[in-house]
Amino acid sequence: MVLRYLWHLLVMLKSETVKINISLIIAILLAVGGVAFIFTAFQISAERDKLKGELEAKTIRAIEEFTADFIIHDSVPETDRITDSLARSYGFNGIAIYTSSDSIFKTSPSLQPYLEHSNDYVQQAIVSDSSLGNYFKQNRNSIYQYIVPAHSERGMDAAIIFYSDAEYINNIVNEIWARSFVRWFLQAMLISAITLLIIRRSILSPINKVVEWVKAARFGNIDKIKSKPPSEFLQPLYKEISGIAQAIQEAKAIAQEEARLRTSAESVWTPERLGEEMKQILENKTMVIVSNREPYMHVKSGNEIQCIVPASGMVTAMEPIVKACGGLWIASGSGDADRETVDENDKVMVPPYEKAYTLRRIWLTKEQEHHYYYGFSNEGLWPLCHIAHTRPVFRKTDWDYYKEVNELYAKAVIKEIKNKEEPFVLVQDYHFALLPKLIKEARPDARVALFWHIPWPNPESFGICPWKKEILTGMLGADLVGFHTQYHCNNFLETVNQTLESRVIWENFSVKIGNHFTLVKPFPISIAFTSKDLDANGTENREDRVKPSDLLKHHGITAQYMGIGVDRIDYTKGLIEKFLSIERFLEKSPDYVGKFTFVQIGAPSRSLLKTYSDTISSVEQEANRINWKFKVKGWQPILFLKGHHSHQEIEPYYQSADFCMVTSLHDGMNLVAKEYVAARKNNDGVLILSQFAGASQELYGSIIINPYDIEESSDAIAYALEMPKEIQAQKMKLMRRVIMKHNVYSWGANILRTMASIEN
Repeated sequence: MVLRYLWHLLVMLKSETVKINISLIIAILLAVGGVAFIFTAFQISAERDKLKGELEAKTIRAIEEFTADFIIHDSVPETDRITDSLARSYGFNGIAIYTSSDSIFKTSPSLQPYLEHSNDYVQQAIVSDSSLGNYFKQNRNSIYQYIVPAHSERGMDAAIIFYSDAEYINNIVNEIWARSFVRWFLQAMLISAITLLIIRRSILSPINKVVEWVKAARFGNIDKIKSKPPSEFLQPLYKEISGIAQAIQEAKAIAQEEARLRTSAESVWTPERLGEEMKQILENKTMVIVSNREPYMHVKSGNEIQCIVPASGMVTAMEPIVKACGGLWIASGSGDADRETVDENDKVMVPPYEKAYTLRRIWLTKEQEHHYYYGFSNEGLWPLCHIAHTRPVFRKTDWDYYKEVNELYAKAVIKEIKNKEEPFVLVQDYHFALLPKLIKEARPDARVALFWHIPWPNPESFGICPWKKEILTGMLGADLVGFHTQYHCNNFLETVNQTLESRVIWENFSVKIGNHFTLVKPFPISIAFTSKDLDANGTENREDRVKPSDLLKHHGITAQYMGIGVDRIDYTKGLIEKFLSIERFLEKSPDYVGKFTFVQIGAPSRSLLKTYSDTISSVEQEANRINWKFKVKGWQPILFLKGHHSHQEIEPYYQSADFCMVTSLHDGMNLVAKEYVAARKNNDGVLILSQFAGASQELYGSIIINPYDIEESSDAIAYALEMPKEIQAQKMKLMRRVIMKHNVYSWGANILRTMASIEN
């Protein structure tokens, strides 16, 4: 039945296409013909006037030359002789002499039919004593007569009539009409053919492409939809159809997921389950998320504005929460087209094709960004909390701007939650240590949580901060403070215990200052990985997958084995230590020289700061040194891909690499480790993971290393490359199940449940 309907639909579309083509041809013919007719009419009118003018001028010149002293003689032979000579000389049809109505001399009998057209005009010319000319038809031929008053020997009034053939004028005009019609017809046909060709190539073919997209969307053929639009004007339609197709596929996956969960009675968190949970928790209350980095930024690309997603693990983790409740996200505007896309309240609905929640942008000056973000946040708090042997820098000016920006955000949050009953506010990261207290002081009924995405150091390390008390007091204004691991929670509580006059309640990991309690708990962040992703095991044929050699070949490298590392170029990521371990591995295992290449994808970050620019230079120099040391034609041990890469660009490396190496010197969680595990659909591959990354507390199937121990790290590389496939599968299955059970939706639900359980 469906096929029959589609067949009738296609037949109808073809019929409509034929009708459109015929209508278009007729319209073009009429349009071109109308224009050609008008212009030809003007041309013929001008040509006719021109030819008539030439005929009249020729006649007048002849008459002026031969009749200046001309007198009609009584002798007919004499008159005939003169008129015959004049007619022959100037090509007149004939000349008639008029003296009276019954006395007309004519030079030939053929003039007899002309005389009846001349009587009235002769009298007018004689009476007015002036020459005149006019045209008349004789036997369908056009004749031009010109009448000149004259005098006879007797002194009687007389006139001379000159007859000229004017039919040639009509012949010329008719030839112009014929030529113009042929030219018009050929032009119309040529224009019609070109127009139809253009329409077929530029409109009908793209429309057929749209039909293919729609069919692909209906049948779930995502690969078909991914083919790029053939014409630029179809780009908006392509985006809409792609969005619809994605939504359809997500809906199908969700339905299958829910059906499977009902059958297996498993309790796995999904976006839909999180959404339902939030509805029950919030009970129509407002949810506000505050962060420095925005989830979507608008940038100019030529004459267009594109909406892109900044690379951020925090954004990946937080968006499912705010999408589930349709809440509000407050963040700094950083795109060069951000101001052009917001309304009068600095708000815009996102994501572009879902419009699931509202983004409110805060505008910072260059001075604020320089001192608050680059200064105090990233030259002070970042190295302080990571303990990566980089000295923190604390400046009074940076601190003043840090307070100023926190107050600016506080005003924005307080304005947005005005008249909202018991709103939920979730503050993100070390950029806003002072914000919880500012919000809580203005709205004691608000439930405020602060999640600290980076590690928390021991009390002695944190004690070097000149404004440690202000920072701790600001953080403890929240009802809930979250870290990635219990270890970081313990460090924080010990820091509070040694710094502030407070009561630390170790039984439930909370802090009491005055009458206010703050709960401190670990919430290990994760990625969007559900049971449907876990069930994708083995869906890819190993022979069909992209091989390491294929990826490396694009970079002019021939190698059999490949490792992968994905990091921001940051001194906390242990990139130098990673490269040193690769160098040591090749020294200890020379059989892998020419066969193994490590691909390091590095995204430049905060390059305006000297410590970061120095780190970038050091990493590049170290990679070049090692590559030169083991130089072999067509091969190099380290391929350093510096630049920002999308998840789609990184995914093939995750799927193909024999192992992934994470060497963080200190890290809150590190989602790269979990992303690599999620990408291994065939349950193969090995994860080498730093003991100083929070992920090491969950992913027990990984090879745990101390990145400062180069020997241990190099041995881990050898072990990863030689690990039997059975052991790889056992370990990878374990880790994939862990990130499924503790995914980002579970993380969000735990935070919200904890916030809701706290009594104000």
